[in-house]
Amino acid sequence: ASASPRPPPTPSAPCMNIENLAGPVGFDPFDTVEDDSVGQAGDVHIRVQQRNGRKCITTVQGLDAALDLKKVLKVIKKEYCCNGNIIDDEAMGQVLQFQGDQRQNIGKFLIENELAPKDKIKTHGF
Repeated sequence: ASASPRPPPTPSAPCMNIENLAGPVGFDPFDTVEDDSVGQAGDVHIRVQQRNGRKCITTVQGLDAALDLKKVLKVIKKEYCCNGNIIDDEAMGQVLQFQGDQRQNIGKFLIENELAPKDKIKTHGF
C-alpha cells in the first residue's frame, strides 16, 4: 500500500501573492484609533481572563454607575456559587471580578434582572 506522491502545485494559480495581502488603500492597521467607534458608551463588557493552569476569572465592566455594585455582587455570588469582588480601576472605573468562567451566567443574570439590555452586553474571551 504505497501512496503515490502528490503532483506539484501549478504555477498558474499561486497560493499566496504579496499583492493579495494589501488592505484598503490608505489603511494602516497599526495607526491609533482617533474616534470612539470601537467601544460605545453604555456597553457592558464581560470578559474571561486565563490565570495559571485551568484557573480563570470573569470581569464585568461598564455597568450603570447608579447601580449598587455591592448588592449586585452579593446576589451573583450567592446565586452562582462563586467568589467575587469589586476592583477600582482608574481607566475602567469599577469592575466586577468573579472566580471561574461565569460569562453565560452573568449575561443571563443581567438580562433577567433588567440591569442591562441584551444588545448592550458584549461577551469576550477564548
